[in-house]
Amino acid sequence: MAEMTRLDATAAPAGPPLFAFLSGRATIVGHGLARVLPAGPAATLAGRVAAFFRDAEPGAILAGALPFDRATEDHLVQARHMAPGLPVLAPAMPQARWTLRPDPAPEAFARAVAQALEAMQAGDLRKVVLSRSLLAEADRAIDLPALLHRLAGDPKVTAFLVPLPEARVAGAAAPRFLAGATPELLIAKTGRAILSHPLAGSARRQAEAAADRAAAAALERSEKDRREHALVAEFVLDTLAPYCRSLSAPEGIRLTTTATMWHLGTRILGELKDPGVSSAELAAALHPTPAVCGVPRAASARLIGRLEPYDRGFYAGAVGWCDAHGDGEWHVSIRCAEIAGNKARLYAGAGIVPGSDPAAETAETAAKFGAFLRALGIETEERRP
Repeated sequence: MAEMTRLDATAAPAGPPLFAFLSGRATIVGHGLARVLPAGPAATLAGRVAAFFRDAEPGAILAGALPFDRATEDHLVQARHMAPGLPVLAPAMPQARWTLRPDPAPEAFARAVAQALEAMQAGDLRKVVLSRSLLAEADRAIDLPALLHRLAGDPKVTAFLVPLPEARVAGAAAPRFLAGATPELLIAKTGRAILSHPLAGSARRQAEAAADRAAAAALERSEKDRREHALVAEFVLDTLAPYCRSLSAPEGIRLTTTATMWHLGTRILGELKDPGVSSAELAAALHPTPAVCGVPRAASARLIGRLEPYDRGFYAGAVGWCDAHGDGEWHVSIRCAEIAGNKARLYAGAGIVPGSDPAAETAETAAKFGAFLRALGIETEERRP
């Protein structure tokens, strides 16, 4: 693997941060645990955040993760102090050895896609997003600062690391984290101004330039993918409208890209009626969007629970931060993995709409694993589960 670009973090403490968000818009890095927001479901987040900041010192930032299931508890924390960047990397260690196990197997995922298509034909579902996971185990503990540096290597994404509630392993508490490189901005707020950039409709990037251009062009004119994307953009607009005195998508649907994938995206701009509304409240209202759940949301979530063999936990929820003014950024928690010690559970999903092909959707999830597998240092031959 090529040597990683080192971020300018000479003043940052050594060791992994408590949380980090690294993008072209902001660098937010916190160290040391100061306080934990009392946990609760999405419906109570706005009130809990408001109460938290009434007692917080000036400059406090609350950061963390919202789960996929709106009825389960979130996990948001305040750091003891903020740093200007990531820790400087320690000397590189020898390459870890990995074992990989898909969950479910690709064939089982394709069967689940077929079942979802049957459910759509029989009912009112317009879209459902199914995911599969990949269990990766190394012969040593995963180096979180090194992983975060690698994830931050793509300027088109937001690299993140947030703590999760501790797990119990052999009767002892074990730290858990959610790490990823998400391309999808759920909501950003500065004063009255808000921005959302929902993505839906994807195609794998190609190594050869002409083939890559052809993949992008095919995605841009795909009726199936544009229909899938429209469901997401309409949901975001409808959800944000009651909060806003102006709201628009002036550019319409545009192609956007990461190092590994093409996407259809819509930039949504708005002006809030009340600048005191917190970005956390807006994130709680929006998630999970049809980009990671489906339409209608409640029916899609029930089908996901029946067809997926695991609890999504914090995958396909939201990760982000906010300050006492409510300003902040929240991102859809995709292209990510739950990490504990030497183990990582990677997640990837695909939007299923009438006309979807089970084999193609399975291939799309395999492509979406690629960026995180590369960040772990797993070689190309192993990136085709």
